Order: sequence, then C-alpha cells, then structure tokens
Amino acid sequence: MEQFEAPIRRSLAAHTGLPEAEVRIEVPRDAALGDLAFPCFALAKTLRKAPPAIAAELAAAVEGELEGIDAAATGPYVNFTIERALLARSVIEQVLEEGERYGDGTLGGGETVVIDLSSPNIAKPMSVGHLRSTVIGAAIQRILDALGYRTVAINHIGDWGSQFGKLVAAIDRWGESVDLEADPIRSLLALYVRFHEEEEEDPSLAEAARTSFRELESGVEGPVRATWRRLTELSLGEFDKIYKRLGVTFQLVRGEAYFEPMLEETVDRIASVGITEVSEGALIVDLSEIAEGMPPCLLRKSDGTTLYATRDMAALFHRWEEYAFHRCLYVVGADQKLHFRQLKAVLQRMGLEWEPRVEHVWFGMLRLPEGKMSTRKGRVVFLEEVLDRARDEALAIIEEKNPDLAGASEIAEQVGVGAVVFNDLKRERIKDIEFEWDEVLSFEGETGPYVQYTHARLASILRRAEAAGEGGADPDWGALEEAAGVLLRIGRFPAVLRSAGAHAEPSEVTTWVLGLCREVNAWYTRHRVLGQEPALTEARLALVRASATAIARGLAILGLTAPREM
Repeated sequence: MEQFEAPIRRSLAAHTGLPEAEVRIEVPRDAALGDLAFPCFALAKTLRKAPPAIAAELAAAVEGELEGIDAAATGPYVNFTIERALLARSVIEQVLEEGERYGDGTLGGGETVVIDLSSPNIAKPMSVGHLRSTVIGAAIQRILDALGYRTVAINHIGDWGSQFGKLVAAIDRWGESVDLEADPIRSLLALYVRFHEEEEEDPSLAEAARTSFRELESGVEGPVRATWRRLTELSLGEFDKIYKRLGVTFQLVRGEAYFEPMLEETVDRIASVGITEVSEGALIVDLSEIAEGMPPCLLRKSDGTTLYATRDMAALFHRWEEYAFHRCLYVVGADQKLHFRQLKAVLQRMGLEWEPRVEHVWFGMLRLPEGKMSTRKGRVVFLEEVLDRARDEALAIIEEKNPDLAGASEIAEQVGVGAVVFNDLKRERIKDIEFEWDEVLSFEGETGPYVQYTHARLASILRRAEAAGEGGADPDWGALEEAAGVLLRIGRFPAVLRSAGAHAEPSEVTTWVLGLCREVNAWYTRHRVLGQEPALTEARLALVRASATAIARGLAILGLTAPREM
C-alpha cells in the first residue's frame, strides 16, 4: 500500500506542516469508511480546533490532489478510498512482478541482527520444549532477512555442565547395555535416568561423576574429553534430522564449551569497571540500583567455578566484538526472564551504550496432553515423535479425502510438520499454547492445513485454466471491485512484515495470512473464475495468481511449504 500512502502523506504534510514521517496513516476499523485513514487528534492543540473540524477542512483541501484516491471526513478522521481498478492493477502487478520476493524491503540496510535460538542440550532429547524457541526464532530470522537485515542464527548448544560427569560415569558402568550408535539420544536418556535412580543407593556414583567432570573442566585431553566429544557429535547428528524437517538452518553452532577459555577474561572485564564485590566468598555484581529487589548476578562461586551467567556474558561480549550487532535477540522462554534482566543490568552498570540492543524475545509455555516433562525421570515427549504423529495423521486425512493424490507421503510430511509449526506461531508468542491434535490438523479454521489447502485450491484453478486454454486477454481491472478485501489484505503485507520485524512477532504474519485466506475463500464462493467473458476471466485469474503467490510467501516466511495439491 506504500504506492498509495506516499502521495497521501505528501499532501497531508503540505496542508498540516507536519513532516511526512510524522503523518500517521491507519487502517479504519470499519472497512466501509475507507481503505486508509488519518487521525486528526494530534493537530487539535496546535490548530486550536476540534478534530472533526480539522478533518473536514483537510478532506476538502486534499480532495482532487490525489489521483485515483477519494478523501472524506468522518468525525475526527480523514478517510481515503482507492479507486478499485487502480487498486487491483497496482496490487496484482506488484505481487506478480516480485513473486517469491513479494514484501522484501531494504529497511535493514544490511545491518546485522544476531538471533540466539533453539539451544538444546547435548546428550538429551529434543523435546517439544525446544519447538517454540526453534520455530519462533527461525521465523523471526526469515522476517528480518526479508526486510534487508543480515541475520546470524546461532544455536547456543548446552554442551557443558555437571551432567556430563554423570553421563561419563553412567557410560563407564552401563555403556554396553545400550546402543549409542544406533539410537544415541534414547540410549543417553536411559543412562541418565538410570544414574539418578541408582545414585541414592550408590554414593560411589556421585563421586565418579564429580571426578569425571573435574577432568572435563581441567582441559586434559583424556578419556573423559574423548567421551564428551563423542556425545556431542552423536547428539548434533540427531538434532540435525529434526532441523531438516523443520526447515531450520544456523549460521553458527557454538556450545557453552566454546567460551570456556574466555571466562577469566570476561570476569576481569566486568571487575575492571569497579562494579563487582565479594559476598560470602563469591564474586557478584549488585543490581539493586538498577531495579529494587533484583538479585545480584553471580559471576564466580566461592569455590572458584563459574556459572551459566558467566558463560552467557562471555558469549555476549564475543558476539558484540564479532558482529557489532544492530540487535541481539535471545529467543528463550519466559522462565528465563530474570536471567536476561540480570544480563542487561550488568551491561547497564558497565555503562555499555549497546545494552538496549540486547533483547529477550520471550515466549509462553507449550502444554501437551501427555503432561509435564522431566528428563531425570524419563518423562519426555520427543519432538521427533510429535512430528511423526502429525505426519501420520495428516496422511490418514489425505488418504480419506484424496486417495489418488500423487506424492501423498511427501505432502503429508509438509502438512503434518507445517500444522505443528503453524499452531505454534498463530498466537502471540507471549501466550501459552494448549496443544490439541484435532485442532492442529483441521483443514478448517485457524490452522496450517487450512492455509495450505487454500493455496492448493487456488493452484487447482490455475491448472484448470491452463488445461482449458483460458486467460491471455486484457484484464478488466474494474471487474474486481468486490475483491477489494482481498486486494487490500495482500497490499498490506509489506507493512505487516515491518511491524513483525520490529516486534519480533511472527504471529502478525500468521494473522495476516489467515485473514487473506478467509477473504479469498469468501470471494471465491461468490464468483466463478473460469468460463466467463475473457476480460473478466483474466482479471479473476490474475487475482487468483496474486493471492496464491501472497499466501505462499506468507507460508514461506513462517517456515511452511505451499503444496499445489492436497
């Protein structure tokens, strides 16, 4: 809609004295009032007039200045309506010209945005608990890529900690009872659970774990380090299978261990500013002056060992020095709010000007009917199993509805995995998600299969038109007057992308594509596309092409495929 908003802004700026950048254009709540609106409240104090009076004067002043755009005052708003043939031609031609790049912009100017996402733990299963960070973070990356930013997706693997001492001890004792090569994650989970079941009865287990972890931390390249490296390699191989199914890639995969050599330097850097103090033998940063009641950030325990916060500070300093980022986004659950508040508070106390660029992009919990998970007790819902079940149930639906569909297994994977991803992204990320299979896989309502099916339906129309030899005439753009809702929705996609990028909120794209599908389906049920007068058929086919292109673009941003048949 920029091609229409730009002349409106110029005209309003000329008549109000406002800079063009401050001319705020909105979408009217009631579509019957117009396509775009300018609220006059902010001018009331300056002009010493009531907003409705200002709106009436502005509407009269700009009417006639805007080619193809009518202006009218409604209360305190100036509402603008775009001539329908102009709207249809402008929107459709833009979409068809830009194709899969529709909505792309240069807002980012090539500035770097670092995105920390997914971050599973080595030797533990990727559970559904990792789904949200992974798909939300990946969607944010695609949004920012489209806006012209240079994005760096980092998978900050949990490959350090006392649990590795426990696993080494468990492998030493019971390693032959499992098949690490054939099924590494389930084998390691079984060993981890067995360790916790037996350590209370066998004190030597805990000591063996402590001994192994001390050797790991020592840096000595011996059997413990060799086992740790093997666990890391096996785990990453299993994780990559999940990422491939989700269509997620990373520019960097770095574990906590990567930053171990930087920890002393990190502590010294913070201490050199004069903000550290010793409390009960531990080195801390008091944060009470940043926020009353905020606990101190613990950098080093009384026994000299560092903590997760220390490693995160080291990683953050390293990222700033490596990328001088425009934004650094941590896509991590709401349960880590305090951790990131403390992280930013330390940066504030250090006086670092780039602290505001660090953002915790938090999200709510995902709840499954299977109940609460616990790795120690073996109660884990594997993400792989959730994706498999979604694929299998999608295949059953496809076989029932379209038993002769070619490539049904591949399409079932696209639909099933897409359903899980879409279900995660369709709500504001801060909201908790209740996962219900019947809702997730429905071909109706606010679901991924519904959007994918709408795209497939449009693709079917285009195939039938080609087979019948229809299309090719000059389109009658004026015949698309009743498709204004579809056209306006499509035209607003670039603005939706900008807003979603600014707020790190993929649900804005999901809401847009759902709304577009509703508009398209409502229009299609009232209007035949094929077999009409040639100019009318061509206009409607052009709308179908543009709608399919826009839906596919929205799905791609979210990480879903757009099947042509279902």
